[in-house]
This record gives sequence, structure tokens and C-alpha cells, in this order.
Amino acid sequence: MKPPRFEYYDPKTLDDALGLLRVHGEEAKILAGGQSLVPLLNFRLARPRYLIDLNGVVALAYVTPKDGGISIGAMTRQRVIERSGLVETAAPLLHEAMPFIGHFQIRNRGTIGGSLAHADPAAELPAVASALGATFVVRGPSGERVVGWDRFFVGYLTTSLQPGELLVEVRLPGMAPRTGHAFVEVSRRHGDFALVGVAALATVDADGVCTAAAAALTGVGPVPVRARAAEQGLVGTRLEGKALAAAAARVSEAIAPESDIHASADYRRHVAGVLTRRAFERAARGARGDERTEGRR
Repeated sequence: MKPPRFEYYDPKTLDDALGLLRVHGEEAKILAGGQSLVPLLNFRLARPRYLIDLNGVVALAYVTPKDGGISIGAMTRQRVIERSGLVETAAPLLHEAMPFIGHFQIRNRGTIGGSLAHADPAAELPAVASALGATFVVRGPSGERVVGWDRFFVGYLTTSLQPGELLVEVRLPGMAPRTGHAFVEVSRRHGDFALVGVAALATVDADGVCTAAAAALTGVGPVPVRARAAEQGLVGTRLEGKALAAAAARVSEAIAPESDIHASADYRRHVAGVLTRRAFERAARGARGDERTEGRR
């Protein structure tokens, strides 16, 4: 398959890219890593008249400390994030999740901003960003605005980005002491999108009692789903036995996944509960210092 004809632009600055978007509006598409857009072009599911390639905007590729957390430029390659010592230290949940994204060839080209702006509900990065409480820096005709994760993802393949706007930076807050993390997923094959995935964080006090919990699920709705009832139910518990079983049950009861050719809704509900329990078990061990919570497949 070959893509339809389009006019190609290769801006070198963010202002130039925004200017092209302002001129061409909804007839233009943004090319970041291209791992989602190029297949859509080749199947002619996307037919833009203009293609604006951000790969020359090198100012959008960086990982830097910020206010105890980190800021990541939207054009930062996923492989760079995967190998970043700063990410491993400041945002270990993100570091753990990176190897689950496709294959390393995809991560060599894919960007964090491209994946988040594409907003595939089965992708790993939107769930990780939701669990971490990320904020997104957006630039457009009206200037700059900062959008919370809960207002950024609005529907299937849809974000709150307005015409002429670009996602330019992702900000992840620092983690509290005694916080453990875990990312787990079930997929048909290595490199496939997850049927269900869970990104989890758990913070405990000196006695091992949970003081904060966060979990976001992928593959069970049109946007990343925060497991609010499960999170709240875990606070004040020891993250073991009945408490984790109750959290798993709350997740299975709360979500409303759809059936497709890969898995039924009932299967996804069951797996979501099982993975939630596993994720919090591992996060709790990490929070208590029982073991390192490194990525596992």
C-alpha cells in the first residue's frame, strides 16, 4: 500500500511548525515518530493534504529534572526514555513500562508525545501518565496552557488538543518516599497492544500501611481508566490478602470494557482484577523495600 499524495513540510522550529498548523488547519497531520500515522496513511485511513514533520524540531527532544520530577519533550524517542538514568530514578514506573511498547525498532522511532497525542486506549503510555498524575504542556495560537491527565484524554483516539495546538512537553511529578511501582499487562504476543494492562503505585508508612495508591488501566475503555474505588479502598490497609482481593473485585465491577475479536468483555473484566492484584502486590513489596520492582514480561 502507498499513502495518498500530500504536501510535505519539514520545519526546524516550534514556531514554524505552529505557523504551518495555523495556515493549514485540519487539512494537516503532524508526523512525530510515525509508528501510528504511517500505517494509517498506507491504508489510506488518513488522507491529509499536508504533512508537517516535527523530526527537525530538535528543541522538543529532552529529559530534564523539574520540581522534584521530570519534564520530557514531546519529540523524545521512546528508546531514549527507556535508557535514561534520570527516568529510571525519578519516574521508575515509566522506566518499567517502556519495554512493553511494541518492539525496540518501534521504540527507536516512536516518541512520547506522538503516542500520548494519538491516545490509543490500548497503549501503555496513556495509562502510565494517568497513574503518575502527569500534566501536559500544550502550545497553540492562544499561547501555552497546561492540561492535567484527567482533562487531556477525552475519548477513543481523541484528546483535548484544539485545532492548531501541539503537545510540546510531558511533566511527571516526583514520587514520595516509600513508594513502589509496577506495570503488568497481558497481550497475545510480545509487542502486541495489551488486552489489559495496569500501571500501579503504592506508598506506605513506616509500619507498612498504605497511605496512597494509584492504578490506571489500559485496554478496558475509550480512555485510560483510573481505578478510584480500588485506590481509596487500599488506603489504610497493609496491601495484602483480603485488601488486595477487595481491590481486584472493585476494579472488575467498576469497568465496562467492550468485546472484540481478541477478547470478550468478561475476560477483560476478569483479567483486570487479576492484574490489579498482582500490580499492587509488587508495588507493595517495592514500597516496603522487600525487592526491586523492575520490569517483567
